[in-house]
Amino acid sequence: MQRSGFGSPECWAYETLETHLVNTNGIPRIESVQPAAAIPGGEITIRGAGFVNGNNSRPEVHFGATPGSLVLASENILVARVPDGAEGGSVRVQSSHAASQPFPIAVGELIADNLHPVANPAVDREGNVYVTFSGQRGQKVPVSLYKVTRDRTVKPFVTQLMNPTGLAMDRDGVLYVSCRNDGTIHRVMPDGRAEQWVEGMGIATGLAFDRAGNLYVGDRSGTIFKISPDRQIFVFATLEPSMSAYHLAFHPNGDLYVTGPTTSSFDRVHRITPAGEVEVFFRGLGRPQGLAFDRAGNLYVAASLAGRRGVARISPDGHAEIALSGNGIVGMALEPSGRALIATNSALYSLNWNVEGLPPNS
Repeated sequence: MQRSGFGSPECWAYETLETHLVNTNGIPRIESVQPAAAIPGGEITIRGAGFVNGNNSRPEVHFGATPGSLVLASENILVARVPDGAEGGSVRVQSSHAASQPFPIAVGELIADNLHPVANPAVDREGNVYVTFSGQRGQKVPVSLYKVTRDRTVKPFVTQLMNPTGLAMDRDGVLYVSCRNDGTIHRVMPDGRAEQWVEGMGIATGLAFDRAGNLYVGDRSGTIFKISPDRQIFVFATLEPSMSAYHLAFHPNGDLYVTGPTTSSFDRVHRITPAGEVEVFFRGLGRPQGLAFDRAGNLYVAASLAGRRGVARISPDGHAEIALSGNGIVGMALEPSGRALIATNSALYSLNWNVEGLPPNS
């Protein structure tokens, strides 16, 4: 068959015949996976060809060697749910008698459960991860803060804090913790000793340090406080109150980005300049929570976007897409090495992701 110009009826017929031949050769082919990262329970969309053959048998989707569950199946599109225990690295489609070539995907591996994070985990210079068991407001739990070492050993770290919420590391590697029950901020020494640093922060939630060492505290009732290294307290900005918490992250240019879920399903990400001027950076997220930046200036937010749950990536010009799929995600930590820590409301996952986080206090 002689091919004609692009867009001509002859070209369309050729492409249709070519696609038909590919789709009926019995070998599934994956062309794209979106999003390209997930944690167990998340859903991915696989596009390609040859997924359903002539006898209409249902294909299988394997994450490494572990089969996932199909939510939707057609000739060119599959929607699959990532199973517990899934292996990262690749996904493939298996028909009744042939398998596709593996396609790369990053899948989170469970490293700790029976937790109760409500915001981003924190990571120290040695790669240890700190995560909370926050509990219901006013609930005293046996262990309020856990330490997860690089070899994934989970250790009780702090026991005496009530409702620990936000976590942040200062430039000297000291961990700070907000407690929403009584509006206090605590410093935690490397040996796990905690001491109260300031009080009177309202319903203290999100924490973040700027490059000058000032600590910013989100009082979810409507105030962002700025605390200098010598503990002078200023009102930095005011926002609409949040139904749960404020979450804070600094852009390398010094702007502070804030989320705070409200009753709206079309919530905003605010940007606050160093002078305290507040503007809307992005609108359209459902229950936005923890957030972080990568080296390219993209913002990652734990949220729902257009009905899909997970981590949304928002480019500097405001384009948004779900970059990681998962349920119940409340926060994350993106490391310069490309390792990502994803916190749900009950567990902590680790994955090797093609996302380079910012160095500490950058």
